[in-house]
Amino acid sequence: MNAWLSSSFWVWGIAAVSTLGVISRPFNLPEAVWAVVGALALCTLGMLSWSDALVAIGKGLDVYLFLAGMMMASELARKEGLFDYLAALAAQRAAGSAKRLFFLMYCVGTVVTVFMSNDATAVVLTPAVLAVAHVVKAEKPLPYLYICAFIANAASFVLPISNPANLVIFQDRMPTLLSWVARFAVPSTLSIVATYLVLRFTQRHALTQKIESEIDLPKLSTAGKATGYGIVLMAVVMLAASALDAALGLPTFCAGLALFAAICVLKRRFLGAHLTEISWAVLPLVAGLFVLVAGLQHTGVIGQLADVVKSASTRIPAHAGWISGALIAVVCNLINNLPAGLIAGSALAAAHAPTSVASAVLIGVDLGPNLSVTGSLATILWLTALRRDGIEITAWSFLKLGIVVTLPALAVALMGVTIGAHM
Repeated sequence: MNAWLSSSFWVWGIAAVSTLGVISRPFNLPEAVWAVVGALALCTLGMLSWSDALVAIGKGLDVYLFLAGMMMASELARKEGLFDYLAALAAQRAAGSAKRLFFLMYCVGTVVTVFMSNDATAVVLTPAVLAVAHVVKAEKPLPYLYICAFIANAASFVLPISNPANLVIFQDRMPTLLSWVARFAVPSTLSIVATYLVLRFTQRHALTQKIESEIDLPKLSTAGKATGYGIVLMAVVMLAASALDAALGLPTFCAGLALFAAICVLKRRFLGAHLTEISWAVLPLVAGLFVLVAGLQHTGVIGQLADVVKSASTRIPAHAGWISGALIAVVCNLINNLPAGLIAGSALAAAHAPTSVASAVLIGVDLGPNLSVTGSLATILWLTALRRDGIEITAWSFLKLGIVVTLPALAVALMGVTIGAHM
C-alpha cells in the first residue's frame, strides 16, 4: 500500500509540475519542453513503461494529423494575407463605427473558429486584428483583441473540427456530423450569442471611441484567393469525413498538404519558409500530455472518475450533466483544458457516460477555459501574440473579465444540453 501511495504521489507530482510548466513557461522555455520532460521523467523513473508511453503517443495520431493539416492551412492564410484582408474588409464595412467594427470582428472570429479551429483564431487572427486596430487608429484596441480570446473558445464546439480538444474528448467515439449538429447546435448558438452580448456590454465605454472611416483594402493576391478557396474545400472535406463517421485526422492532413502543394505550384517555388514558421512544437506538447495522462491512468484516477460519473448518472440523472460540465470547466482553468480533456475523455469512455453528460463535459472543456488565461492553449497562444506587439494583459484583469463573460455563456450552453436531452 505504501509503495502504491509513493508511486502515485510521484506520478501526480511530475504531472503537476509539468502542467504548471506548460501553463507558466518558466525560464521562457516552450510549453512542449515541460510536457516532454515530464513524460520522459515518468518513463526514466519507472513510473510508466516505455512501451506504454509509445502506446499513449500512438493514441494521439488522429490529433497530430488534424493539427498538422490545420496549421499548414492557417499559416498559408497568414502568409498570403487572407486573414489580413478579411479583417481590413470588416474595418472598411464598419464605416467609422467602433461598435459596428466590434460586431463584424466578432463575426469574422466566429467563422475562423468554426471552420479553422480555435487555435487558428488565437494565432492567426489576433495579429490581423492588431493590424486593423492600428489602421483605424483605435486608441483602445483591447475590445477587439478580447474577441479573439473569447470567441476562440465560445464557438469551438459548433463543429468537430472547431477545437482539437473535441478529438481528445471523444477519441475513437466521435459522433457523426449530423449527430454532432443535433447535440450542439443549440448550446453553441447560445454560447456565441451570450458571449457576444456580455462582452459587448463590458466594453461599451471603450466602444464609444472614434475610429478612422477611410480604410484602404489591401489587394488580395492570386495565391491569397486560392488559399481562401482551398480552405473552403478543406472544410468541405472535413465535414464530409465527419458525416461519414470517419476519423478527421488523416483527411485534414491530406487536405492541408494538398493545399500547401497547390500554392507552391501556383507560386512556382517551394514555400519552405512557410513550413518553418509553423508552431510544430504543439505536436510534442500534445504527445507529452498523452503520456502524462497514461501515467495518471495507472494511479487509478480514471477508474475513480468513471465510478463518480456512473454514480451521478444513476442517482441524479437530471443534474449529472450540468454538474459535470461546471466542474470540468473549473478544472480546465487549474490544469489547462488539454490534460483535463484527456482525463475526462478516458473517464467518459470507461463509464459509458450518457450522451447528455458527455456533451456537457465537452462544453465544459471547450468553453470553460474562457475563465482564465491558463484555461486553454488557444488563450496562451493569444497572450503570446499580444506580447509580440508589446501588449500585456495580467492574469487578474483577464480573470475578472472572464468570470463576467464566461459564467452566463456556460450556464445557457449547459441549459441547452439539458433541454436537448429532454426533447
